[in-house]
Amino acid sequence: MTADRPYLTVPELAESLGCDQMKILRWLHTGQLAGVNIAENSSGRPRWRIPRESWERFQAARSNQQAPAPAPRLQRRRRRMRGEAVIEFYK
Repeated sequence: MTADRPYLTVPELAESLGCDQMKILRWLHTGQLAGVNIAENSSGRPRWRIPRESWERFQAARSNQQAPAPAPRLQRRRRRMRGEAVIEFYK
């Protein structure tokens, strides 16, 4: 893979990973990896190009490196219901 091209092909990725092209295509079809179909006929055989940024995000997401910790969630205060707002269905 050359670093100067903004898009990668399925065979290039499969060769660099040492896996089958079907694995890359499966990631594209399930939405795990974002790609662009450049085929002239949308109902024909797809010709996928994967943006380099998409490939880098995919690698980072599947990496065993620890991701930065998300910001802590603030707890919201629960509001109490007033007596007149409660509807009793079973009396």
